[in-house]
Amino acid sequence: MAHQASPRGTYLEIAAEVKVQIADDPDMTRLPPVADLMQRRRVSRGVVLRAFDVLREEGIAEPVPGGRWRVIRAGEQVDRRPLDERIADVITADGLAAGDAFPSASALAGRFGVSRPTVTKALDKLEAAGVLASEGQGKTRTVRAAVPAQEEG
Repeated sequence: MAHQASPRGTYLEIAAEVKVQIADDPDMTRLPPVADLMQRRRVSRGVVLRAFDVLREEGIAEPVPGGRWRVIRAGEQVDRRPLDERIADVITADGLAAGDAFPSASALAGRFGVSRPTVTKALDKLEAAGVLASEGQGKTRTVRAAVPAQEEG
């Protein structure tokens, strides 16, 4: 009969393995896919996610939209503001003025490391706030205002 590893502690072994990968590869920005670790280690999704939770508790990784996990490097500053606020900052960062074309959803998705539908939702919020204007589906968005209107509360 083959020796079967105990599921107790397996998640700690996986967490340790991933920590070594992160330390060995300074350019690593995302944790390995859950499915890859499940297949390689022959464990359930729950065991891998428990290992990732260990990394989160230690400040080494955090979940991002889309079921992925990103590596957090020591001293790294993470902008936790809502995506629409971060995208609005593109106007200032790129020196855009009223009437200028705004970057596409695809370009913004790559820039912020999120999916295009997620960016589209944020862009829709900026249109509703009067920051961006759109000529309709598939048309280029343009800058309408340099600063989002602040809501009075």
